Amino acid sequence: MNKTIRGSRRATDGQIMDSSSRTLEKLENENNKNGSVKQVLLDGCVPFSHQVAGHKCGINNTGVLQHPDGTILKQLQAPPRGPREMNFYTQVFAKDCTDKRLLDLQQHLPKFYGTWMPRESPHELYLKLEDVTRRFLRPCIMDVKIGRRSYDPFASKEKREEQISKYPLMEEIGFLLLGMRVYQIHSDSYITHDQFYGRSLRKDILKNGLSRFFHNGQELQRHAVSLIISKIRGILRWFESQTQLHFYASSLLLVYEGSPYTTNKSKHKPADPATEHQQGEPQSKALNFQSSLTHSHPYCHNVQHERNANRKHGGSEKEQNKETGMRDKKQFGQEEAVEVKMIDFAHVFPSNSPDESYMYGLRNLLSTLEQILKD
Repeated sequence: MNKTIRGSRRATDGQIMDSSSRTLEKLENENNKNGSVKQVLLDGCVPFSHQVAGHKCGINNTGVLQHPDGTILKQLQAPPRGPREMNFYTQVFAKDCTDKRLLDLQQHLPKFYGTWMPRESPHELYLKLEDVTRRFLRPCIMDVKIGRRSYDPFASKEKREEQISKYPLMEEIGFLLLGMRVYQIHSDSYITHDQFYGRSLRKDILKNGLSRFFHNGQELQRHAVSLIISKIRGILRWFESQTQLHFYASSLLLVYEGSPYTTNKSKHKPADPATEHQQGEPQSKALNFQSSLTHSHPYCHNVQHERNANRKHGGSEKEQNKETGMRDKKQFGQEEAVEVKMIDFAHVFPSNSPDESYMYGLRNLLSTLEQILKD
């Protein structure tokens, strides 16, 4: 298994990265030299400025990166989580996929462009994904973990107790705010809230806590609430139609346009991340998900297919830039003013029954959003 994974990492798209230690040393020197918060990492890649949850760039973690071509790089987690997430993406986005449920699921996920790895750091492997915030001028972003429990069927007793202790209300509420980033018009800056803010939300203040995501410092963005509700209902309909997969510790990424300007003609430079205010703390054949449920180990995958996936799904860098450029030329319409995508698939398992836990979370989230609109 590990040999297969290591072998798959010999492919490269020609990009060069420093090793982790040299990168951090270089980063510290650059930061000390110019005092800039914009860190250049891994040969042209930079920390993703819109990351609101998960492990961020630091001494022991690379965090989510942004590739020069505009895509997002998510470093593969250790087995079995990382390979399991990679194989989930490769199955859903397989070119010859004929499973209608998986084909329908594609619209609710960031596009997958295969894997990426640095030539000089063959031990590192990244998922290459669509940046769903790219088309927004002032993206307001929230990461919400969905489901009544955030541990999978193979979690140890200690892991289960740890996850439950983080937010005991998860079983009752069905979702947890992991982080948000909200644009404030008057100051041209962002307010951020982290996972500790989300864990502080009791049932009686949950609605008010969630409504902060839609307030720009002047007024509640009711249109964004309404459009996001519509998107989430679409995801709920997908779950109501399928019985083959269960999702644990997976999230929804909610994005809406915070800028009062709605066309690229009015686009101005992004708000400086330094002005943020911190508050609170694809395979050729369908993969056999049943094997992971039985053995709780990641799936092996075909090395050649991984190499082809970059070409089939990501296309050349020139083609990706062309696609992005065409998208950036569009004006923002109603549907383009918001985005909702499912993310984080390190704990997806096969099933033969509806995913009641995830649907419970979606319905409760919808109910809370609908209450915000009514007030």
